[in-house]
Amino acid sequence: MASRANPWAALRGLSIRTRSLRAACVEQQHHQAPVSRFLRNTIGARRGYADGSNTTSTPSSSSQNQPPPPSNSAEPSATTQQRPPPPSQAAPGTQVSPYHELFAPNFLNTEALAALEKAAAEAAEAAAGDGLLFHMPDRAGKHEQLQDRYHPVVHQITRLLMRDGKLSKAQTNMGLILNHLRTSPPPKINPLRPLLPGAPPPSQLPLNPLLYLTLAIESVAPMVRIFAMKGQAGGGRALEVPTPLPARTRRRLAVGWILDAVNKKKSRGSGRGQFAARFGDEIIAIVEGRSSVWDRRQVLHKLATVSRANLNNPIVSGSGGASKSKSKKM
Repeated sequence: MASRANPWAALRGLSIRTRSLRAACVEQQHHQAPVSRFLRNTIGARRGYADGSNTTSTPSSSSQNQPPPPSNSAEPSATTQQRPPPPSQAAPGTQVSPYHELFAPNFLNTEALAALEKAAAEAAEAAAGDGLLFHMPDRAGKHEQLQDRYHPVVHQITRLLMRDGKLSKAQTNMGLILNHLRTSPPPKINPLRPLLPGAPPPSQLPLNPLLYLTLAIESVAPMVRIFAMKGQAGGGRALEVPTPLPARTRRRLAVGWILDAVNKKKSRGSGRGQFAARFGDEIIAIVEGRSSVWDRRQVLHKLATVSRANLNNPIVSGSGGASKSKSKKM
């Protein structure tokens, strides 16, 4: 055994260990040649980028067995590839290709953004009308009154249904009438008693109860009214003259006839909604041509047809007074 103080023995052991380590490293490099080559290229590219050069080495099939060029070479090799500098380091006036953004402007992202905007709008609308079954009514304008928010037909009929000044009760009955028309089956139109021209088909009437109610009232409303002039027909008899009516007056007479027919009907059950049910049944009977209101309208129109000859009466036309004044002057 060599002495610890002998330096030559220590150097001999160091050389033997160095040879064994070198052989092991060569064998490991033989198995990991592609990985080491990739690491050398990457390190060389990083060094060149840090030094300010824009040359990077890319592995190719022709240079797999050749060592990579040194990073401090002045001229780039044929296998190098130009890499555009970042926009912050680009020279002014040069065109630099933009980097790939995370959200590219394609049709998929456009549809996704549109869906998000729609969902946000619906959420804002739901938050604005939270707790309401329907949308809030529009506020009345500066020169508008509160009752102008409602349809004119609904407003007029509600006032005609009111008794003893109980407007809230009349409004409740009006809502029950519209609900009765909405839930009723489609009516069967009688061709002998047609509705107004341009009316929708019967299957669409329950879908719009307001149109249902307006169409029934306007169809059965009289066109004229008989105006009696007392003592003008001679012998103390009244002179009957037909007079055309405006729209509100026609609706008022029609609703009065409907109320007379409703009051003669019997209730089919018990409860507070019996008046609304009877009124709704009468509206359906009018549309189907089964109501007695049609007979009253027909009688009034026949009487107006008979009385239209009185329009040529001198008292009505105004020619009789002029002839009497001429005779007095003569």
